[in-house]
Amino acid sequence: MRHRTVGDLRRTQGGVPLNAPSPSRDLTRFAWFSIGVALVTMAVKGSAWLLTGSVGLLSDALESLVNLAAGLLMLVALRVAALPPDENHQHGHEKAELFSAAAEGLMIAVAAAAIGWAAVDRLVDPQPVERIGVGVLVSVAAAALNSTAGVVLLRAARRHDSAALAADGRHLLVDVWTTAGVLGGLGVVAATGWTVLDPLLALAVGVNVVHTGVRVLWGSVRGLMDPTIPVSEQLAIEEVIGRWERQGIAFHALRTRASGPRRFMSIHVLVPGRWTVGAGHDVLERIEAEFRAAVPNLHILTHLEPVEDPSSYFDEGLERSDER
Repeated sequence: MRHRTVGDLRRTQGGVPLNAPSPSRDLTRFAWFSIGVALVTMAVKGSAWLLTGSVGLLSDALESLVNLAAGLLMLVALRVAALPPDENHQHGHEKAELFSAAAEGLMIAVAAAAIGWAAVDRLVDPQPVERIGVGVLVSVAAAALNSTAGVVLLRAARRHDSAALAADGRHLLVDVWTTAGVLGGLGVVAATGWTVLDPLLALAVGVNVVHTGVRVLWGSVRGLMDPTIPVSEQLAIEEVIGRWERQGIAFHALRTRASGPRRFMSIHVLVPGRWTVGAGHDVLERIEAEFRAAVPNLHILTHLEPVEDPSSYFDEGLERSDER
């Protein structure tokens, strides 16, 4: 008979995977959708810039180039995130999405720098804006496409709890507001002939793009720091705890974290010391089942302790647990 290795103990218990993950999500179809939209809008906005010579429309086209790069990066990240857990990544690969969102935030900042450079150059060397009407019509079509794509991606992000899709969807919707601002400025230029408004508006667009990039980057960094699960899910867990506490079961050392769509929690369960191992195990199984019913895609680690033993309370805090 072969002896079980540490790796076997990590992977299974009685032949059943420990905290077996739910089937991996494949969201790459949304990345391909984003890439297709970026290609179309980049071509449309580039044409509007060539027709008008507007640096505001050039800034809008440059942001579409960022959308394309972000879509390609998101495609890679979503493919990695869809990989099942393995020996080196036993909790899955979902955090790859957060790296994609962080990179998108940085790319947005680069686009803002390019927009600012083009705007300053046009302030130093003013150029007339031509064929404004055609440029406006073309840009409106691109904005409508981006708006539809942004709404689709944000809905998919909420449905699948995807950081990468959420970042790309927010970026596309901000791109719509950017286009609206540029078109408003072109309208003023057409009405007044003040061509200096075109590069000034491009600078304002650059500032708005920087703001978006910072928000996207901060959201990804926060996700990489293992935040607790959402408040609504915490309340659902506390409701389960309350029901069992009324039956004489005590709990402490509750810790949770979110990693993409997965939820992880650990908790210590205190029961009478006279109970048998089998009785305690049966209660833990029932408690864990209620936790999983309350919070979808939850992976749980419970620790059984005797309620009468003072040492059971030494590990309530994370630091105290580490010191022991």
